[in-house]
Amino acid sequence: MPKIFTSYFESPIGPIKLTTSEDAVLSAEFIDESQTSDSELPAIALNLQKQLNQYFEGNLLEFDLKLDPQGTDFQKRVWQELTNIPFGKNASYMDMAIKLGDPKVIRAAASANGKNPISIIIPCHRVIGKDGSLTGYAGGLHRKKWLLDHENRLANGVLELF
Repeated sequence: MPKIFTSYFESPIGPIKLTTSEDAVLSAEFIDESQTSDSELPAIALNLQKQLNQYFEGNLLEFDLKLDPQGTDFQKRVWQELTNIPFGKNASYMDMAIKLGDPKVIRAAASANGKNPISIIIPCHRVIGKDGSLTGYAGGLHRKKWLLDHENRLANGVLELF
């Protein structure tokens, strides 16, 4: 079984628990309180922290990390589709279902979106309601709003539908 490394990142909107293997990001999840990071971390964990720092500082628009989220094949298809939503733009759950090839999978796509284990890097926060409303976000709606506002400011414009 591969070794798992855990570290914590202090973001402007709360601590994020980061989990990696030797060479890939496994999860990035908002938590209530940080704990102590593992004493030795692989290069991928340090690179993840560096890129998150650059993102929050407004100096990074696209992450370049090897990702290995654990989930069903359908969930992985949804998460892969999320990575196609450009920085500063958004999509509706219906848009996601259509991109997945079947408008009837909207509920399944929304469920998979909510189970995304790698927040921010797999940008599930960019998915909103068809009417433009901010719908659920595992990290809390206040964080989703902050992330969308942050990206909107950096993109220098109004969020557009993808």
